[in-house]
Parts: sequence; structure tokens; C-alpha cells
Amino acid sequence: MYHQLSRTLLKKLSIDVKLIHNRSFVRIVEVGPRDGLQNEPVNVPTKVKIEFIDKLSETGLKSIEVTSFVSPKWVPQMKDSAEVYSGIKKRDDISYPVLVPNVKGMESAMKVGVKEIAVFASASEGFSQKNTNCSTQEGINRIKEIIDIAIKANIKVRGYISCVVGCPYDGQVHPSSVTKVTEALLSHGCYEISLGDTIGVGTRATIESLIKDLLNITTADKLAIHCHDTYGQALVNICIALEYGIRVVDSSVSGLGGCPYARGATGNVATEDLVYMLNGMGIDTGIDLKKLVEVGRYITDFIKKATCSKVNNALYSKYSK
Repeated sequence: MYHQLSRTLLKKLSIDVKLIHNRSFVRIVEVGPRDGLQNEPVNVPTKVKIEFIDKLSETGLKSIEVTSFVSPKWVPQMKDSAEVYSGIKKRDDISYPVLVPNVKGMESAMKVGVKEIAVFASASEGFSQKNTNCSTQEGINRIKEIIDIAIKANIKVRGYISCVVGCPYDGQVHPSSVTKVTEALLSHGCYEISLGDTIGVGTRATIESLIKDLLNITTADKLAIHCHDTYGQALVNICIALEYGIRVVDSSVSGLGGCPYARGATGNVATEDLVYMLNGMGIDTGIDLKKLVEVGRYITDFIKKATCSKVNNALYSKYSK
């Protein structure tokens, strides 16, 4: 039944289903342990974080962003980053990237043997100043320092760009601003760029316009999509990305996370909802939805927060019987 519903939705969106099925695997980057938890007011003990990540490793996910090596002064929830990374059970077939904001964070990450990092820039000057206290160009220069160190150490680097559609301070962001930052990060050595709709204002038209502009300077296999669901458009926007050949999607189990600067922010697109949709489209993710639902409920129960995943709400009672 849900297979037919998904196909109907795609037809309404004028998306070529055959085009999507020609490349029928999507890699999901689970960002719940980092992006999902970093702004949560409830302190999550190291032991719980480790168990959370280990449970995610059993679902079939191939990329799990573990933590952020950032100053605990700015992000107290990530103060145990080294302990968390060292404590998780690492599988050879799973990537466990960590976010690194500066050279000091890079050095700390290297001490515990990280094999992949993520760096972040903003397409918006206002957000860059607020979030990192520097201009977009200054941020890119800082990132280059980090990437140079990583490349010498044979560490993979993934790039994030925030506010690819809209900014809480500057308003609408033009695609050319995103393209400029993307081109810089790729030239400095990022293997992939994740396009973050940080405040969740993207629509089909704005995401399509953005991707078209980006494909003038790079290819779809260098891009990932990272949608927040503030206005309920995340899955629609992901479908647009799929139409244009993007096959990497960031998401957070149970929809954890969200930008603290976004009015009414409801968090990242929920991994459970994303997997359910992709299953209905005949696209493989390699993920066990039942296990994923259980992990989503595990962490939301601990932080005493209702799941933001509609699929989790619909299936948890069925799976828990």
C-alpha cells in the first residue's frame, strides 16, 4: 500500500521514478548523536551516548556522526567527545565521522584516532558571524588549515554548508553564495559537501534552483542533502535532490536536533521517516526499520522527549509487541 502512495506522491511532484530507480541505493548519514543531541538541555551521560551509537551501528547504517570536538564552554553536551569516540564499538564497514570546528579540535580528534572529520562553513554572512564569530571567507580560511592537517594524516574530510536556502539573520540566501562556498571546500579537499537547510525554509522550487546552480561547478556524487523539517518540507526537498542524482542524505533518528536560532524549529528530518519513504520508492538503504524505530525510542525516552518521527509513532507499538 505505502509503495503505491509513494509512487503517487512522486508523480505529483513530477519526479521521474525510473531515473531514481536507476541508482537504487541511498547512503544515509545519521547525525543524531552529534547534531541531534548537541543542543538538548538534558545532559546525556557518556555511557548512554555510547550505547545509543552502538545501537545505531546494529541497524545497518553505514555512516554515523558520533560527536563534535568543540569547546565544552560553547557546547556542554559534547564535553565528553574523546570518551564517546574511544568508547564506541567501531565496525569496519561503518564510518564514524566527528565534527571539528578548529585546529585545536582537530588535534584532539587525532589523539583518539579519528578516520573521518566534518568541517562546516556558512553560505550566509550573518549566520557565520553569529555561529563562528568570523566572515564566511575567514571561516573557509580556517577550514583550509584543518583540511591540510587532515590530508597529511590521511583523514577523510566532509564539508557542511549551513543556511543554503535561508538565514535567520540575512533572510533568503542566493544559490550563487552556496556555489561559491561549495567550490572552495571541494578545491581545498572535501570529498563531499552536505547542503544544510539549517532553518528548514526550503521548498521544491528553492532546492531545485540551488542544485541546478551547483551542478554547473560539480557533480551530484559530490553532494549530500541535509534538511530540517521546520515547515514539513524535508521529505519533499529530499525527493528533489534524488531527482537530480544526489544519493547521500543526512538525517537524525526521531527527528532530534534543530537550529536554536530558527523560529519554531522542529529538528532534522527523522531517519525513520526517510527510510520508510525510500523503502516505498524501492530504494535500498540497507537499514532495518524495526531496529531503527527501537533506537529512536531508546534515546527519546531517555531525554524525556516525544519522538518527532511520524513513522516511529505509527510503528513503535506494533514492533514492541
